[in-house]
Amino acid sequence: MILSQEDLKIKYKEYSDVKGKIRREVAVGNLIPLMRGLYETDATVSGKYLAGHIYGPSYLSFDYALSVHSLIPETVFNTFTSATFKKSKTKTYQNQFGTFIYKDVPEAVYSLGILIKEEGSNTYLIATPEKALCDKLYSLPPVNTIKGLRSLLFEDLRIDESEFRKLNTDELCELAPLYKSTTLNKLVKLIRRQ
Repeated sequence: MILSQEDLKIKYKEYSDVKGKIRREVAVGNLIPLMRGLYETDATVSGKYLAGHIYGPSYLSFDYALSVHSLIPETVFNTFTSATFKKSKTKTYQNQFGTFIYKDVPEAVYSLGILIKEEGSNTYLIATPEKALCDKLYSLPPVNTIKGLRSLLFEDLRIDESEFRKLNTDELCELAPLYKSTTLNKLVKLIRRQ
């Protein structure tokens, strides 16, 4: 369970030294620090359930979501990449649960293409495969040719071509122009050629 500093002040209100009580709970492992003023009580919880609480609003995307959706061959362990907006710079947090990286996407696309996943009592937000690919391409330096884009997709990023062909092309063609990105405009052209 995620608890904020305020939650803990209420929970430990009978203690004269609440900060001391929190430090002791951290020392014995009952509270695991996520970031300043935010704690987790379950040492075994997956970082995917924590990412949206550490910094937000955010949803899991980029390499993490591409891996989950089998678009890249690498399995991403303990690195949780998320999309935000209007934050202007990349933020990184590290704790016992992993590395949490937050990058901006345009506000116009932020709320599109997000899935709400429920697993037991936990929920988290993750980009659709199409949105994760758009977010990833947006975060990279521009590519000006279709040939360059093919090389980026299938050689540099190692996108699985059979999984790429399964993507919803209508969704990609609706999303991509909203990023106002040269690379994503080339993606639409590549899709329409296939």
